[in-house]
Amino acid sequence: MNQAIVALRALFVGDVHADRVVPPTGYTAWLTLFVSGAMAFLAVFSLALSLATGRLADRWSSELARSSTLRISAPSGQMAAQTQAALEVLRTTPGVASARALDEAEQRALLEPWFGPDLPVDSLPIPQLIEVIEDSDGFDAEGLRQRLAGEAPGAVLDDHTRWRTPLVKAADRLRLLGVISIILIAATTAAMITLAANAALAANLQVIRVLRLVGARDVYIARAFVRRFTLRALVGAGVGTVLAMIAVAILPDAQAAGGFLTGLGFQGVHWLLPLLIPPLAAIVSFWATRTAALRTLGGMT
Repeated sequence: MNQAIVALRALFVGDVHADRVVPPTGYTAWLTLFVSGAMAFLAVFSLALSLATGRLADRWSSELARSSTLRISAPSGQMAAQTQAALEVLRTTPGVASARALDEAEQRALLEPWFGPDLPVDSLPIPQLIEVIEDSDGFDAEGLRQRLAGEAPGAVLDDHTRWRTPLVKAADRLRLLGVISIILIAATTAAMITLAANAALAANLQVIRVLRLVGARDVYIARAFVRRFTLRALVGAGVGTVLAMIAVAILPDAQAAGGFLTGLGFQGVHWLLPLLIPPLAAIVSFWATRTAALRTLGGMT
């Protein structure tokens, strides 16, 4: 605990004499700030996109999991009888919470986006659709199909498995892509900060040699670089995160008509997740700068 407190104090308070080793301004300072801010901005949007897409796929999957569709294709003279027989089978099937046949207006509304509002539903051999809602226990789809085959031969049950399975896979892959994107952003940040630290070290070789001649240890010198670059990364990532959260907050809210293009922001406690990005950027900068400084100092004669 005491060592952690000392390390934090050294990081935020620093040493006046050691800090003079690292130039307070210059292109390395601006490069560190810009890279940290830009990468944090991208990380927030990557996180928001993966969470929003996962929510959308989960919602679709959940809705499809609780509902099924029964399609009855039969001659016009048998349609009413088979529809009534199918409804009776569904009424006595364990796990079925409700079942109702869609009327002509509802079926017209389902077909209208594809065929237009002037579709003559009454003159076309359109199958009768029955909406089936299952309870929390669910029903035996295979057993229901066998019962329907005997009572209503024209009935075909669609339990939405072929729609639900790809959505679940898509949600998992999108979450994985979000994690991979954040890892790549962290790796890019580390690489750019390493380049900036190496440039700062190269620009101060003469000062570093003088410090070593008067007895300064490599750890003492490296600490100054680590402190400066870590704080720069923390500030840059903090600014980038705040700007990204503002941009996400003003995006359109989730709307049924907007589909995937709306509701891309955070919800609930997920708004706290972007706040982890600046500390993570500082940690990445700490280890990248420390590794680069000790390697460069160790190779100096």
